[in-house]
Amino acid sequence: MKNISVSFLFLMFILSSAPAEDSLPQIIPLRDFFRNPETTGYELSPSGALIGFLKPVDSRMNIFVRPKSGGEAKQITQVKDRDIPGFSWKGDKYLLYVKDNGGDENFHLYVTQSDGAGTRDLTPFEGVRAEIIDDLEDHPTDLIVGLNKRNKEVFDAYRLNVETGDLKLIAENPGNIASWTTDHDGNIRVATTTDGVNTSLLYRKTEHDDWRTVITTNFKESFSPQFFTFDNKALYGVSNIGRDKSAIVEFDPETGKETSVLFEHPEVDVSGLHYSRKRKVITTATYTTWKEERKFFDPKSESLDGSLKTKLPGYDVYVVSSNREEDTFIVRTITDRSLGAFYLYDLKSGDLTKLAERNPWLKEDQLAAMKPIEYTSRDGLTIHGYLTLPKGKTAQNLPVVVNPHGGPWARDEWGFNPEVQFLANRGFAIMQMNFRGSTGYGRKFWEAGFRQWGQSMQDDITDGVKWLIEQGIADPKRVAIYGGSYGGYAVLEGLTKTPDLYAAGVDYVGVSNLFTFMKTVPPYWKPFLDMMYEMVGNPEKDKTLFEANSPALNADRIKAPLFVAQGAKDPRVNINESNQIVEALREHGIDVEYMVKENEGHGFHNEENRFSFYEAMEKFLAKYLAPTASS
Repeated sequence: MKNISVSFLFLMFILSSAPAEDSLPQIIPLRDFFRNPETTGYELSPSGALIGFLKPVDSRMNIFVRPKSGGEAKQITQVKDRDIPGFSWKGDKYLLYVKDNGGDENFHLYVTQSDGAGTRDLTPFEGVRAEIIDDLEDHPTDLIVGLNKRNKEVFDAYRLNVETGDLKLIAENPGNIASWTTDHDGNIRVATTTDGVNTSLLYRKTEHDDWRTVITTNFKESFSPQFFTFDNKALYGVSNIGRDKSAIVEFDPETGKETSVLFEHPEVDVSGLHYSRKRKVITTATYTTWKEERKFFDPKSESLDGSLKTKLPGYDVYVVSSNREEDTFIVRTITDRSLGAFYLYDLKSGDLTKLAERNPWLKEDQLAAMKPIEYTSRDGLTIHGYLTLPKGKTAQNLPVVVNPHGGPWARDEWGFNPEVQFLANRGFAIMQMNFRGSTGYGRKFWEAGFRQWGQSMQDDITDGVKWLIEQGIADPKRVAIYGGSYGGYAVLEGLTKTPDLYAAGVDYVGVSNLFTFMKTVPPYWKPFLDMMYEMVGNPEKDKTLFEANSPALNADRIKAPLFVAQGAKDPRVNINESNQIVEALREHGIDVEYMVKENEGHGFHNEENRFSFYEAMEKFLAKYLAPTASS
């Protein structure tokens, strides 16, 4: 997107938001925003003969399979405790998926057969987390997985046979390897190590050779391997070494030198690179300005994209799956007001067949547009974000929900967000901002958030709220703040640092005490602790910093009512974080509601728990912000 002045963007936003009396949308049932999709996750089998997809059965997402040619779909899995979040094909016979227990994030890898013959746990180890390193697409039965079976803090690489369950250790982690990379033949030839601060790239010419260190950098600079070149000699990767914005480069592991730059963008990081497995060509690079964009390297891929956009105008279009021959594709559409539909596209005939709507009960014309905004922080940084106004309302004196993202080393993006659409449908304006420390805007902007939890990172959020008030959009007496994880921490810090700015807060699995948070991270985060000490702070060396920026230790400053929600099995933000802030506030006589779900972890995934949380949140916000009172 070309640079456009903030005032022009804002003016166009206001003009496009002028209400018509007959344009006020109806109130949509809350559960329609947060119920499981009618169907989703469509994936073609390698031959293209079968289509797998996810569909709820008794409120739990399960795998179904149907012939591509049509006919009845068959339920393949019988999961009743947790949703299956996704799956992948292993040949046409097997499907793989991961599932944890109550949100503990110790994911097990399961295999099921496409004919429904049975499901097996391939990694039935207590307290062990499984990660797929390489699905070995061309091998009929094997894949490479990472398991922290031997040592909970690190992941070794194993070769796993999905038919027999045989598990063979093929690369033992000496204790500092954070990731493994295979070549196109499935050989592990690259590894990334960390001592918590410094990162090294290890390389070996064959699996029989010894590892050698190719480059070592501070964690602030990185080369992240994407995949090998098609001759298995060089690497493509995302690199910010010697530059502010991450670029796609080609790298020679023999010399440790970058040999060429495939693509870079002057304003944002380039995040990924994609290729055709059949044709062995680079297809696209992806990057996000205010929305995701693509750089095409391959005319066939660009032609395919153009054809699909012509057939599906007005939508962002994504190819989500293809057969091995790459002549049949599953395509998904999406916008900021729609979770879209899935289509089957035949490249040879040009036929596009609709498979299903993901959430057919939500109608685009009743939902609100998400618009890009930007404002200037108090120290001169440009902060990008999004503003969603309630449909049919005048953009003036509105109740507002400020929604800082989690991470914090992540970013908000344009697209469909059920929380945002729900709140807008209830009459709230929603403001999301990518405060300093957010990713995607280059190294300098990311580093500006180091050791700034509760400080300049929080100031960026505060400055955004004040900007919205100055524009006349926000009613200064009806501003709430809601966020999850780091966003939950930002909620608590907002109520602590600027107690008169917010009328209410909703903290969802948020950090409340930096001392205890740093002591209760999952064991597989421990190799990164020194890095976290640089990015967040050290509980021993930065005692004053932590004391000043731990909401639970400063709860006496909070005035606004608070709603806290927490999963009992959360491995990232321990339940003690929520317990502390709730106890501290109740001691000071502050109105605080507390919801704990015993069968959840870092966020609520089971449908009934989502319903419970958002129903309570709706009542809480209505009580303290009264969205229909004067908007």
